[in-house]
Amino acid sequence: MEAYPNAASMLRSRTIIPPPPPLIALSARLPSPSSSPSPLLSPSVTLSKPTLSCSGTPKPSLHRFSLFSHSHTLQTMTLSKCFSHTGPTVPIPEPPGSEPQPDSPLVVVSFYKFADFPDHTLMRNPLKQLCQRLRVSGGIILAPEGINGSICGTRESVEDVLAFVEGNDRLKGLRRVESPVSPEEEAIHHGHSAASPLAAGEDAPFRWDHVRVKLKKEIVTLGMPTVSPIERVGKYVGPEEWNALINDPDTVVIDVRNNYETRIGKFKGAVDPCTTSFREFPSWVEEHFQLRETDDGEHPKVEVNNSVQPAEKEMENQKQHMPRVAMYCTGGIRCEKATSLLLSKGFKEVYHLEGGILKYLEEVPETESLWEGECFVFDKRVSVEHGLVPGNFKLCYGCKQPVSDADMEAPEFEYGVSCPHCFALKSDEEKERARARQTQFERWGIIGGPDKGRRPTTPEPESASRNPNQLSRSI
Repeated sequence: MEAYPNAASMLRSRTIIPPPPPLIALSARLPSPSSSPSPLLSPSVTLSKPTLSCSGTPKPSLHRFSLFSHSHTLQTMTLSKCFSHTGPTVPIPEPPGSEPQPDSPLVVVSFYKFADFPDHTLMRNPLKQLCQRLRVSGGIILAPEGINGSICGTRESVEDVLAFVEGNDRLKGLRRVESPVSPEEEAIHHGHSAASPLAAGEDAPFRWDHVRVKLKKEIVTLGMPTVSPIERVGKYVGPEEWNALINDPDTVVIDVRNNYETRIGKFKGAVDPCTTSFREFPSWVEEHFQLRETDDGEHPKVEVNNSVQPAEKEMENQKQHMPRVAMYCTGGIRCEKATSLLLSKGFKEVYHLEGGILKYLEEVPETESLWEGECFVFDKRVSVEHGLVPGNFKLCYGCKQPVSDADMEAPEFEYGVSCPHCFALKSDEEKERARARQTQFERWGIIGGPDKGRRPTTPEPESASRNPNQLSRSI
């Protein structure tokens, strides 16, 4: 569930705007909504009759509203030459006395599900189009082994997306963790939809203008196809029972996250594998757990080497049976594969924290908590504390690692370029490229400038550029 995060849509505005007179006049020139679709209309445009509100006044439908650009500030609509209008645009005036309604509260939901999903590619386009239409942002990964994502939007929109995903029987029962969005973050998120039409600010929980739906081989990369949580997985332990389990002296607690995550927080006494990526975890298991077959061939022996971390537990008897292992990660998804891996190695008692650290911080009071520090998250909140309130860390955009206030005071820190954790690892050329990217962002609000991703435009005859009987796609 620590995907990324971390979209191609603004959040849905709840403002109801009565249809202005010019639009009514325009509608009179268009084919009747009840008649068959006209070939003159773009396939992406659908007209419908306005519905009535409780007061009996006309209320524009979502289809009529979709004729406008996603920008809240755009007030014009371009027409093709198939209509007799000779000017470039038809202005849409602001209705008198209409005040914008407050935006719906935001919510961030991380979710995943391991499943046999060989036809996962078929879901990509409809899922992305749905997110764009509902103005849900974030990132989603589809793979033959299931789905993994983290999205942000209004509660209604997010629930609609999750309902669509669970409409596939193989993806029913998504494991999900919900995080609230602070009023300050909501104001930033909504404000940038009007004030910065190119990109959301760096403080917004997600970019409102972008959603990624990616196709990958794995929803969380371990690099071992034989390890399948669909076949076997460790025992889930709820947050309310977690303290008792990890306080047991016979339990070895393992943090399966990476070093940049464990650096800012972990459970007291947990073993830190010091990995830089999840792919390194199997090698760490092989190195630190020397498995030995017993005489009866049933229970392998284990030798645990944890001398590299002073806070880690030493196994006094290297000839004893497999230890009881408790594992945890941010949202639970990496533990699914990590516990499956250990079970395949012969471990008998393997547990993992259900819902991950996020669920623990949400449900366990701080006065009873065994968590120390903050929890890194894969979105622009960077870190969260108890109650899932935003933490104090920022992100180094040079290496995507969390940095503290002290880190930002260090001479190695340069905003958007480097920090004390990556300064020595970057060449001068890499730093110069990072400075150029930062300059683009500061100037345009988006890396690459406003024309990023667009094909160079060259003048061409109007007769060759578009069928004159088609409605302009700039509507």
